[in-house]
Amino acid sequence: MVNHGYELLEVCKERNIAIWEYTLEEEAKATGLTKEQVFEKMRKNLQVMQAAAERGLNNKISSVSGLIGGDAYRLNEYAKTGKTLTGTFMVMAMARALSSSEVNAAMGKIVAAPTAGSCGIMPAVIISAGERLNSTEDDMVKGLFTATGVGIIIAKNATMAGAEGGCQAECGSAAAMASAGVVEMMGGAPDQALNAAAIVFKNILGLVCDPIAGLVEVPCAKRNAAGAVSALTTADMVMAGVVSKIPFDDTVDAMYKIGKQLPSELRETALGGLAVTETGLKLQKQVFGK
Repeated sequence: MVNHGYELLEVCKERNIAIWEYTLEEEAKATGLTKEQVFEKMRKNLQVMQAAAERGLNNKISSVSGLIGGDAYRLNEYAKTGKTLTGTFMVMAMARALSSSEVNAAMGKIVAAPTAGSCGIMPAVIISAGERLNSTEDDMVKGLFTATGVGIIIAKNATMAGAEGGCQAECGSAAAMASAGVVEMMGGAPDQALNAAAIVFKNILGLVCDPIAGLVEVPCAKRNAAGAVSALTTADMVMAGVVSKIPFDDTVDAMYKIGKQLPSELRETALGGLAVTETGLKLQKQVFGK
C-alpha cells in the first residue's frame, strides 16, 4: 500500500482505476485472500453498520451510563413531520450517526471505523448517500473500500486516536474517509475524493477530545452527527468543482502536528474542555457517584 495521497493518485491515474479498486487489490495481497473474499468481508462490515445505524431509529436506546439515549429516535420522528430545516436526507443522516453511537454506548455491536468513538459517521454517510443515489449494496461496499484506502494513509502518517490527536484525529478522520468514499460513489475521480478528505480536515482542525466522565458519549455522539453532515456537504462541494488549496497530505500532517501540540487535558483524559465544566463534573459524579 502506498504511503501518501500523492502516490495513491499517481497509481490510480497510471492504471486508470478508482481508489476502491486499488485498496481491494492491496488488501487481497496483504491477507492472501482472493479479491472476492475480501469484498465479502467488507460486505459483512457494511451489514453490521446498517444494523447499528437503523436500530436507534425505532427504539429508544440508552447508554449503560445513562448519559445518552433516544436522540436517534427523536430525529427519526422529527424527520417524519416534514418540518425540517435541512431536509429529511440530512436529518436522517444525523439520526443514523446518533443511532450507531447509542448502540456503541449501550455495549451493542458496531464497526469501529476507524474508532468506536467515531463509529457513527461512516455508516451514516455511506448508507444515507447510498439511499439517496439509489446505490446497490456493492456500490456501498466500494465506498467503504475507498474510505479504507484514505484511512490507511491517515494512519500511516498521523493518528486516528483521540487520546493522541484529539477529536480532530478521531471524528475528523472518520468524516474525511467517509466523504472520500461518497465522492467515488457519486462518480468522482480519485483526486476529487482526496480533495474532499482535505476539506473535511481543514474544517475540523483543532477539535479537542473532552469526553464527559471519560466516556465516549457526551459530546462524542453529537460530534458524530456533525461529522456526518460535514462529510456529506463536502462531497457536494467537491462534485461541484471546488478544489482544496491545501493538498490532502498536507492536511494530514497539519492534523498530526496540531494533535501533538494539544495539551494532555484536551486529549481524551477528561481533564479539560467540556469535561471539567460545572455541568460536566456534575454528570461525572452522577455516573460514578463521586
